[in-house]
Amino acid sequence: MIDSVGSKSLTLIFTFVTVISMTGSAQVSPKQVSPEKIDALFSKFSSTCEPGCAVLVVKDGTPVFRKGYGVTDLRSLHAIGPETNFRLASLTKQFTATAIMLLVHDGKLKYDDHLTNVFPDFPAYGKAITIQQLLNHTSGLTDYESILEKQYPGVPDEKIPQIKDADVLELLKRQTGTKFPPGTRWDYSNSGYVVLAMVVEKKSGMSFGNFLRERIFRPLVMSHTVAYEKDKNEVANRAYGHTLTRGTWRETDQSSTSATLGDGGVYTSLDDLGKWDRALTRHTLITEQEMAPALVPPTIAHRAPLQTLDGVPAPLYGFGWFLGPYRGHRRYAHYGETVGFRTAIQRFPDDGLTVIVFANRAEVDAPTLAENVADLYLARAAK
Repeated sequence: MIDSVGSKSLTLIFTFVTVISMTGSAQVSPKQVSPEKIDALFSKFSSTCEPGCAVLVVKDGTPVFRKGYGVTDLRSLHAIGPETNFRLASLTKQFTATAIMLLVHDGKLKYDDHLTNVFPDFPAYGKAITIQQLLNHTSGLTDYESILEKQYPGVPDEKIPQIKDADVLELLKRQTGTKFPPGTRWDYSNSGYVVLAMVVEKKSGMSFGNFLRERIFRPLVMSHTVAYEKDKNEVANRAYGHTLTRGTWRETDQSSTSATLGDGGVYTSLDDLGKWDRALTRHTLITEQEMAPALVPPTIAHRAPLQTLDGVPAPLYGFGWFLGPYRGHRRYAHYGETVGFRTAIQRFPDDGLTVIVFANRAEVDAPTLAENVADLYLARAAK
């Protein structure tokens, strides 16, 4: 699972009419982007018998475009709308990171706490791994997906039992070390965020899903957002993932790694993620000062930039957010990728702009589509 971003600040005042139906359009003032221009970007996904996409644009705190294309699944052919819940995949990481920040706010955790401070039975190599390194992908933990591949060589994914967060922690306890000394390299780590979910459970005394519900989703009235656990809860208005194979659509909604929560298990809709975007802008859950560490990329000694395992410059990454600029605009972003789903959020804080794209079809390049939508607004603002 993987990720992309954005945020905002006011520079111009616009008059907006919210697009509130799946197929509705708004009358357009000269300063607005016409809905038809966005529709053109998503025209290939508008079939009433194929999976598709959902798009939300927020400008200066107001939803100005909010629309679905295609269907939630091939059985019901139910139209995708703003209320449709998609699996976020790695967009989940921003919620996991916020859960950790809330525990820091509560005084139950520190960013420089080590893994062995939280889990005393963790192997000695955990003494060198901090909570902050788990958050910014510099821990060096072994990928749990790689461990599973070695454990089930040649076994088709559908034959491998689904692994959960606690199972991942146990797998990591059986490892003897990290891929590199913690803090010296950057390597995107789903293992790190699964471990963070277990840290939340240990320090809060609540299940990870319950913590998200009680401390994030319920306060923000994200009523239909859920950390999905099969046989424990349900996803309302659910979209199912799909893959196009040799011209035929297959429902590819779950894999062996789809039951982990900390790295990608949250489902949400445009409507609910719009509330999350508003909370980030208004600092509803944590203060601007408390959010600041999440927006600073890691460095090594003497503030030298980090490199990846391949020796190339590491992307700028904070706590659950990629921080690299886009066309000269400051941006916080993340993207998600898992079997049958592609997702992206781009937040441009200095432009008052957020673009969210969800897709329940595997071939979609959600980050690029979100950037293409953002281009329409950034170009208009520059005029």
